Amino acid sequence: MKADAFLAAVKGKLIVSCQALEDEPLHGAGIMAKLAVAAQIGGAAAIRANGPADIRAIKRAVDLPVIGLYKQGDSGVYITPTFAAAAEIAEAGADVIALDCTGRPRPDGAPLAELLARIHDELRLPTFADVAALPEARAAAAAGVAMAAPTLSGYTDARPAQDGPDFELLARMIADLPIPVIAEGRVHTPEQARRALELGAWAVVVGSAITRPRAITARFVRAIENDILIAKNVQDSTHL
Repeated sequence: MKADAFLAAVKGKLIVSCQALEDEPLHGAGIMAKLAVAAQIGGAAAIRANGPADIRAIKRAVDLPVIGLYKQGDSGVYITPTFAAAAEIAEAGADVIALDCTGRPRPDGAPLAELLARIHDELRLPTFADVAALPEARAAAAAGVAMAAPTLSGYTDARPAQDGPDFELLARMIADLPIPVIAEGRVHTPEQARRALELGAWAVVVGSAITRPRAITARFVRAIENDILIAKNVQDSTHL
C-alpha cells in the first residue's frame, strides 16, 4: 500500500493496536485476529500489530490496512530494531512498517537513516516513526518517513513519563513537521482521542484501553483503591 492511500484511509479516524506480549493472557495470533475483527466491526480504520504471526492472522481476518512492527528484546530499541525484523513483517503482509526512530543506538549499530533507506528501497513500504522527542521526529521526517507519532514519549530520558498522552509534544510535532502526525501513546479515553484530533492529529492510535483487559482492569483497581484511600484519609482527619 502506498503512503498516500494509507493516510487517506485513516485520516480523522481510529487505529486500534491489537497486541499482547508472551506474558499476557491474550497472547496468540488467533486471539489478536479476533480482536482485530471486533475493532473493524466497531469502526476502526486500521490495525497496528506486532510480529509476523499476528500480522498474518490479522490480514486473513480483516480487510483493513495493518501497521506492522516487530518487538524484539525488552529494553532499548526493540520496536523493529533491524532491517531483518522489518523484512519479516513486510513478508507477513504489513502495509506500513513502524519502528523506533529515537536517537538511541540500534542493536546492529546501523544508522537510522540507513535502515529507513533500505526499507523504502528494498521493501517498498511506507514507514511510521515512533519517537520520544521533537528532534527525533524532525530527523525521521528528513529521512523520509511517511508519518510520525510521539509513541515513545516518557519511555526515554527525552521527556518525562506521564499518565496520559503527551499533548505538548504532539502539538509541537503537528506544528513543526512537514508530514502527518498520528497521536499514539497512553490514549486512555474517547475524550483524549477527540482532543488529539482537535489539536490537528491526522489519526489516533488506541491500544491498551481497548485490547488489553489486564491493563484496563488494573486502571480501574488503582482508581478504586485511590478513592478508598482518599476517603479513609478524610475520615481519619475528622477524628483528629
